[in-house]
Amino acid sequence: MSRGYLYQQCTQIWSSLRAFPLSTSSLSSPSPSLPSSFSPPWLSLRHCAKRSRGGAMGTTELGPSDLRHVESMSHTPSGAGKIDKLNAVILGESLASEENDLVMPSSGFSQSALISSQEQYEKMYKKSIEDPAGFWSEIASEFYWEEKWNPNEVCKENIDVTNGRVNIEWFKGAKTNICYNAVDRNISAGNGDKVAIYWEGNEPGQDGQLTFSQLLDRVCQLANYLKQVGVKKGDAVIIYLPMLMELPIAMLACARIGAVHSVVFAGFSAESLAQRIIDCKPKIVITCNAVRRGPKVIFLKDIVDSALTESAKNNVSVDICLTYENPSAMKREETKWQDGRDVWWQDVVPNFPTKCDIEWVDAEDPLFLLYTSGSTGKPKGVLHTTGGYMIYTATTFKYAFDYKPSDIYWCTADCGWITGHSYVTYGPLVNGASVLVFEGAPNYPDSGRCWDIVDKYKVTIFYTAPTLVRSLMREGDKFVKRYSRKSLRVLGSVGEPINPSAWRWFFNVVGDSRCPISDTWWQTETGGFMILPIPGAWPQKPGSATFPFFGVQPAIVDEKGKEIEGECSGYLCIKKSWPGAFRTLYGDHERYETTYFKPFAGYYFTGDGCSRDKDGYYWLTGRVDDVINVSGHRIGTAEVESALVSHPQCAEAAVVGVEHEVKGQGIYAFVTLVEGVPYSEELRKSLILTVRNQIGAFAAPDRIHWAPGLPKTRSGKIMRRILRKIASRQLNELGDTSTLADPGVVDQLIALADC
Repeated sequence: MSRGYLYQQCTQIWSSLRAFPLSTSSLSSPSPSLPSSFSPPWLSLRHCAKRSRGGAMGTTELGPSDLRHVESMSHTPSGAGKIDKLNAVILGESLASEENDLVMPSSGFSQSALISSQEQYEKMYKKSIEDPAGFWSEIASEFYWEEKWNPNEVCKENIDVTNGRVNIEWFKGAKTNICYNAVDRNISAGNGDKVAIYWEGNEPGQDGQLTFSQLLDRVCQLANYLKQVGVKKGDAVIIYLPMLMELPIAMLACARIGAVHSVVFAGFSAESLAQRIIDCKPKIVITCNAVRRGPKVIFLKDIVDSALTESAKNNVSVDICLTYENPSAMKREETKWQDGRDVWWQDVVPNFPTKCDIEWVDAEDPLFLLYTSGSTGKPKGVLHTTGGYMIYTATTFKYAFDYKPSDIYWCTADCGWITGHSYVTYGPLVNGASVLVFEGAPNYPDSGRCWDIVDKYKVTIFYTAPTLVRSLMREGDKFVKRYSRKSLRVLGSVGEPINPSAWRWFFNVVGDSRCPISDTWWQTETGGFMILPIPGAWPQKPGSATFPFFGVQPAIVDEKGKEIEGECSGYLCIKKSWPGAFRTLYGDHERYETTYFKPFAGYYFTGDGCSRDKDGYYWLTGRVDDVINVSGHRIGTAEVESALVSHPQCAEAAVVGVEHEVKGQGIYAFVTLVEGVPYSEELRKSLILTVRNQIGAFAAPDRIHWAPGLPKTRSGKIMRRILRKIASRQLNELGDTSTLADPGVVDQLIALADC
């Protein structure tokens, strides 16, 4: 029985229990208030749950407290019918399976959650839309401001290009400092001895930690050094470091003195690094001599040397390269050195005072630049400012993960990406959270490393990417079940839509069917979460990002920019600004307007496709430039990939479009199989049939390309640009592969091109 059919039957049963039919009204209603039908119909049916890969499980009987909880979550207008007292799928009570479209939070989790019900969320969301100035001012008052904002000018915005220059400002004129709020403020609150950062090295047994007081000392020493060498407010600093504790320290030190940091992922090539140096013209580059990731050594200083040589050819010279000695990867004496420019971190920084005055900055002063690489052309320098970003990242972190002061939080992202900025450094630390920073590889020395770390530090919140989930899922359950993981209480997903089968594995196996998954949709440009499930507030649908965060007004529009109501699919846009929104592209405001605001006048265009179901749940379908037009059918690559990985023998898939003389474009699928499963023509046909059955014949892949692995960056992002070149046999145009975690994968894929 298909999930769609079962859900249809469930909805019909639910509708028969209600005094009126279900409405198709949605969150994108022009009215700022929520429609009465906003609350999804919480189904309460007798499910027989089972694991998608074997292992049946019986129905779950509800106790009186659970039943009251289910009833409380079925908030409906006056006159609506009550939930029938049958059985439901409750977190911690049953397994999320192919047959279960809704996964209910447990009553115990919801009762202690920061947002414990649909009604509470609805009330807060309504206020955030109707009175954004009042809503965000109230939250902002919880932070430290040297000077407060004008209550009559909390937000000024124009996102409609037809009305002139696009401009977004929040709390302009107010003075604050995000480093002070992330470190000093926590010490003032009596948490100086609380661990701020746990560090886990590449090799098991390599570890360290810093309390908030120790972190402040280290930040101040580096900040004083930067000031001594001439870095001042508004100057750019390039940070090219691996996930050592020195990376967030460097970010905070820059923020403390008002410098604008630009973290470059320590895996980008010399050419990519040089592009960023040329664009922002930093006063200093901070790096490390080398790093081990798994068994591999990456010589970062050599990459920086090449980048600085290249930038000098373009008349951009950097006088200082501050280099951290990482003895576990490379000895000091083996490091190439340029006297007069290169300086060892350990030789100078520890000599500076542990007190450094705060540079109070305007809420709209720049905090950081983060470059999006793109597949071609000049990288885009996304510019985020201070005040609104601080408030938004802190607030989204708090509610998305139901953060409690006792939590140990681990986000597996690198600080070279926006996730590492917002949800490794700033969002958690501003909340006073204990953060885990991991330098190594998640499958080294084996695929149980993540769960070993979870047990070691008693991690309670685990936030990672679907690519990592699928990669670990491929290795089977044994590496997970070797460890307890009992400390976990909330899981999170970031980076791309997570397909339902991976969601279920993450939920059932990693989280023992008891941890809600905060499946977050957002972007480098948004600064923080935009659409996500808030744990404890409502049931989840595997693979759906669910509902918008406070202050976020999503709209789905058609190709002509007309907003679509109710159940629909189209382009995802945002109607109004939010505090964490980026303000411009550095040095190229015209490109900022052209890329994000001109496609659909009056909206911020996300570049993503999205569908909204009849219950108001949002489903992200991936980048619209990842849409394949097959004989007039517009097919999202994420949809085809999700269908492929639902096959029990498929561990991962990546789909790209290729030219087709009849269809215009054809579907080319790279498929990684579950460990130990051999390639066969029968399996190829079975995979294609799975897509035909789930989506339709028009979406069936024209080609299945066996893939022992997929070309990914070290953060887990699939490099689809390379896959497109392989699929099109443009093998002499593969471009830079140095950022890949395993460049050898490319050769393997080329070798299997005709298999």
